[in-house]
Amino acid sequence: MQPRLRSITLLLLLLAGYAGTPDVMTSTSTNLGPSAQDYPAKPVRIIEPFGAGGGPDLLARALAPKLSELWGQPVTVENRPGAGATLGPALVAKSPADGYTLLINTSAQAYSAALSKKLSYDPLKDFIPVASLTNQPYVLVAGKAAGITTVRELIAKAKMKPGELKFGSTGAGTGTHLGIVKFNLEAGIKAVDVLPQPTDAIADVLAALIEGRITYMMAPISITLTSIHDGKMLPLGVTTARRSTLLREVPTIAEAGVAGFDFPIWYGIWVPAGTPTGVVDKLSKDIARALATRDLRDWIAGHGGEPMNMTQPAFARFVQTESEGAARLSKAKP
Repeated sequence: MQPRLRSITLLLLLLAGYAGTPDVMTSTSTNLGPSAQDYPAKPVRIIEPFGAGGGPDLLARALAPKLSELWGQPVTVENRPGAGATLGPALVAKSPADGYTLLINTSAQAYSAALSKKLSYDPLKDFIPVASLTNQPYVLVAGKAAGITTVRELIAKAKMKPGELKFGSTGAGTGTHLGIVKFNLEAGIKAVDVLPQPTDAIADVLAALIEGRITYMMAPISITLTSIHDGKMLPLGVTTARRSTLLREVPTIAEAGVAGFDFPIWYGIWVPAGTPTGVVDKLSKDIARALATRDLRDWIAGHGGEPMNMTQPAFARFVQTESEGAARLSKAKP
């Protein structure tokens, strides 16, 4: 065989062999997960960690139909309460990083990174903050049986019987817990921290307050209104610098005796670390589009909230800052 012909034959054989092998670029691309153009190509689920009827649950169920309308795919909400509201995040942390399992959470997602050391996941490293949603006040409430009607009465009673009053929360590291810690610290009082059972949802903690097993707690306004109107619990103060439109007659805690107190609850969406950047960006922008619709803005206002309107990078920085603030607060002593 002529040398030139031999070379051409070898080249053809090499090309045939290359065509029969897997395309390295295609193989690598499939490991990157879905592209933003293709996402979502199947149903998306939102995991909620506090239980049915809580603030994140209500907000998720208002948001889900809007996203479903944008995407043409079903968006469902799954309640996974328990373990101090850490069961849901643990599930999401172990889910595929493909954008099809979202976590809706409160400020607890940032706070637990600083306050909870025994988690099966890292609240900062195992998640990507995707979208800020809303912020709003908590309300400081006392059970009717406690006979406490104002913030000043609560402080006076706690100081008269140091370490005897009991406060509840949805778990260490949650906003309802850190808010009370901050309140106790700034009010100069000490009380017994009654942590929930691992299976408790926020409804169980509210029941403990109504039944007198705990004296006071902080909770989202939207889920306490019925019990407040029924007289089963008494609102002492809202936790932000401004009064709530849902409880106009209730003073802020700052007005009621703890100067400068300001502690809102905020909500956001997270996905597992490793989710493709394009999917994170699409999620962030589409959630912002949903929040901008008139009826969802009205729904949020009707529940005492305000949209946060942050970009994805800004929200990620905000989460980091909030976690650092929680770490500083956890080291302070009354």
